[in-house]
Amino acid sequence: MSSTTVLLERLLQAGMSEVVTVEPVTGGVAALAGIATRRDAPSVFVKGFADAPALGVFVAEAEGLAALRELGGMATPEVLLADPELLVLSVLRPRPHTESFWEQLAHLLARMHTSTTHPRFGWHHDNWLGRRRQVNTWHDDGFAFFAEHRLLRWLGEPRVEAALDAADRAALERLCRRLPDLLPDRPACLTHGDLWTQNIMATPDGQPALIDPAVSYMWAEVDLAHVWSTSPPPEAQRFFEVYAHLTSLDDGWQARMPVIQLRQHLAVLAQFDDDWGAGEQIRATLAPFRTRS
Repeated sequence: MSSTTVLLERLLQAGMSEVVTVEPVTGGVAALAGIATRRDAPSVFVKGFADAPALGVFVAEAEGLAALRELGGMATPEVLLADPELLVLSVLRPRPHTESFWEQLAHLLARMHTSTTHPRFGWHHDNWLGRRRQVNTWHDDGFAFFAEHRLLRWLGEPRVEAALDAADRAALERLCRRLPDLLPDRPACLTHGDLWTQNIMATPDGQPALIDPAVSYMWAEVDLAHVWSTSPPPEAQRFFEVYAHLTSLDDGWQARMPVIQLRQHLAVLAQFDDDWGAGEQIRATLAPFRTRS
């Protein structure tokens, strides 16, 4: 059965009888996705999983979108339906290829990060990063939270076990113990949590909008590292310049990005047969920690 047939059947089962067709869209990697045409109503974006979905993944995603919008002041798609098998959203448009768009995003993201500081790291329940649980148990110490719930958490995953040898795993544990020496002590704030460039889109009038969150209260640089590390286009250079200025980033922030992005590389390695170079990136970042100094 094709992906569009699966989505169409689930939409009809959910009571959306006005849906006529579903056309596939590309860009996401964890779920089936399409644009559904409706009789006498605007088209909608729909996504689901081909097999049994992870429990609560779409409800958690809808909650994350609401948090970004209501707490963080970010534009997000309107949630039309979120149930165990389906997420239906209003349609966004691709982001424009302009420096002004990225400059506006820098202002919006800097405002969210600086206006939502929180005394603890975590979230009021676990949610999802792709199809794997994101553990958000509250913690007072950001270094301990990042080590336990964002890095070491992936070591038990079968694909990670197969890809990393004992020396790699020992190096990751050694890096985790060194986090207070490698990263600045920053407060927690609301973060998108999965801010690769494909999750940055635009509203119908061209304003920055975000999709597919894995929200938590975490270091702001988790979001920055994800944009930095996922092939941003040339015009995005303006984003980094403006964001660094607005948040008073020190001159060494770029050097920290590989360590912070380890979390996302490990998540990719855990979930996909094609890891898009994540294993190589992990081993390169861990190389200085493979032997005791």
